[in-house]
Amino acid sequence: MTYVEDELNSQPECWTRAAADASHAGARLPEPGERVAVVGCGTSYFMAQAYAALREGTGGGETDAFAASEFPHGRAYDRILALTRSGTTTEVLDLLEGAEGRMRTTAITADPDTPVMTAADDVVVLDYADERSVVQTRFATTALTLLRAHLGRHPETAVADARTALAADLPEGLVASSQFTFLGRGWTVGLANEAALKMREASLSWTEAYPAMEYRHGPISVTTTGTATWMFGEAPEGLAEQVRATGAHWIEGRLDPLAELVRAQRLAVAVAAARGLDPDRPRHLTRSVILTP
Repeated sequence: MTYVEDELNSQPECWTRAAADASHAGARLPEPGERVAVVGCGTSYFMAQAYAALREGTGGGETDAFAASEFPHGRAYDRILALTRSGTTTEVLDLLEGAEGRMRTTAITADPDTPVMTAADDVVVLDYADERSVVQTRFATTALTLLRAHLGRHPETAVADARTALAADLPEGLVASSQFTFLGRGWTVGLANEAALKMREASLSWTEAYPAMEYRHGPISVTTTGTATWMFGEAPEGLAEQVRATGAHWIEGRLDPLAELVRAQRLAVAVAAARGLDPDRPRHLTRSVILTP
């Protein structure tokens, strides 16, 4: 078993612990009404997108998500929340250090022995969700579970759905698809973006992600027999029928959307195996991007 398989299989246990930890971590996380910028790189950026949409959409306060390198320094926020598995990513550390004394900063990380521990004002360590693999799975979903639970938006069914996502067979014929599109709405757009990234990283697949209502505004033109379109959450009315009419494989997301991401992680590993690739050694990637001054 690869590192990434072992780690993605441990997610139900990690989520259970994160949900229980949310009350203890609460004093270090965004407070209701705060204007918050959530930042990250790669997978962490897409988790930032999901959390930002969920927090603002449920009345937590104005919340924006940015790639750490694209943070708008001219704006004022009450808090910057940084997601960084390694605690060493250059763009995140530079942003946190530049914000010192101007905005309160919080980091969620997996490694307590890294520079982020002193770069941020407050730190939440999820060391039980750390990973050996380059390709992120459990840290990302565990961090989002912590944040969902802090918002009171972690459903009791999520962990059970994650176990179902790990145990159930993938849809027949899905691994052989030539192209994959992931769709979301609201907070699940970030999850769709992350699912597409997992497919690219682990299996070198042609993948795309869009807000579901945007799919009919052009992207559906490349959908045909041999492609797959996967919906995270409830689909817009009529979209499933339109996709099926192209000859493509439509996958309805029936589980908690975060559990659907677990299924997409499994798909990425399965496609990698079918193509003779090692998902623990993704092409051109390292576990953390550390830039030389």
